[in-house]
Amino acid sequence: MLYYLFDYLDKRYQVPGAGLFEFISFRSAMAIILSLAISTIYGKKIINYLLRKQVGESVRDLGLKGQSEKAGTPTMGGLIIIISTLIPVLLFAKLDNIYVILLIVTTLWMGTIGFIDDYLKIFKKDKEGLKGIFKVLGQVGLGLIVGGTMYLHPGITVKEDTNSPSFTNELVVDGDEEVKAGVEEKSTTTTIPFVKNNEFDYASLISWINPSLVNYAWLIFIPIVIFIVTAVSNGANLTDGIDGLAAGSSAIIVLTLGIFAWVSGNIIFSDYLNIMYIPRSGEMTIFITAFAGSLVGFLWYNTYPAQVFMGDTGSLTIGGIIAVIAIATRKELLIPILCGIFLLENLSVVLQVGWFKITKRKYGEGRRIFLMSPLHHHYQKKGLHESKIVVRFWIVGIFLAIVTIITLKVR
Repeated sequence: MLYYLFDYLDKRYQVPGAGLFEFISFRSAMAIILSLAISTIYGKKIINYLLRKQVGESVRDLGLKGQSEKAGTPTMGGLIIIISTLIPVLLFAKLDNIYVILLIVTTLWMGTIGFIDDYLKIFKKDKEGLKGIFKVLGQVGLGLIVGGTMYLHPGITVKEDTNSPSFTNELVVDGDEEVKAGVEEKSTTTTIPFVKNNEFDYASLISWINPSLVNYAWLIFIPIVIFIVTAVSNGANLTDGIDGLAAGSSAIIVLTLGIFAWVSGNIIFSDYLNIMYIPRSGEMTIFITAFAGSLVGFLWYNTYPAQVFMGDTGSLTIGGIIAVIAIATRKELLIPILCGIFLLENLSVVLQVGWFKITKRKYGEGRRIFLMSPLHHHYQKKGLHESKIVVRFWIVGIFLAIVTIITLKVR
């Protein structure tokens, strides 16, 4: 909203300083400052409100040290993240940008699913909360919206690689820089890490049968989007098990995706790095910085000992947003690296449950690979303090983020 106001003031009255709102870098800086302020200052007010409403976490006895002390800690803290993300976005972003619209829809959609789950657990005393099938249906629904929009919306395009033989020259002047830009086109192309010619078109998975089938690429693309949205949101949900782990790990991931959104949406940087140029995607940077600021601000209250838990309201929302940003920047194949913490948490549960069922059928008694899953509980069982586990997971997350950024040039 402020963007449109200052854009009007700049063009109509040439108000000094109003032109700053044209720059994504300025609006991103304002967004992260405001989101940090909202989450830290008003976060306490929200926590106090949750305490008054007795929105406390009921902790299952898993035999973990210090677990009983967490009982009664307010949950639904994901509301802090959602509110402190959306307010700066509404103020500083271009609200007619399709990528920003998709991210706002994702936030509200997954936030609603998580809120219903937390509401059933707390107010209806239903320990299971929202049944798993309904969560999955919600994730599939979001995947359909995102996949369908990415495939059909005319504003979601890419420009061809400037080194391609079929490249059509179009000179773009930016300051003193002259950069060749291709023609905008609809595409289901994505990026493969560590490969020299690193662009891969999902349509090729079906067009090899018959070239005319390229028009049915959505049959491949949309299910892939649904799978990514479901997997990442569930991974974030599983990671939210000890104080500060999900919020801190997610902040690292989101800031990394912010770099990709920034360079992919800037024709100068994308040309220099020889990566796919995605017109209008740079506007996502405002959302991403607001989201990162809200996560860091939330950590103020969520680090050990936590004064608030994010609940499914926060964890499902975080996972959904990360998935959509990765898909929008055409970097979803980097998720196994960048979201390695989420992947390990997911795999630990799948392996634990799978091995238990196999050994129970074979030996009549279920056996376990880990002392407890998800993985962070395994280390708790080994006697490590949760603060040490969280910091070490953050360090691993930072390492994975650096490896992900390196893929911009190492091929």
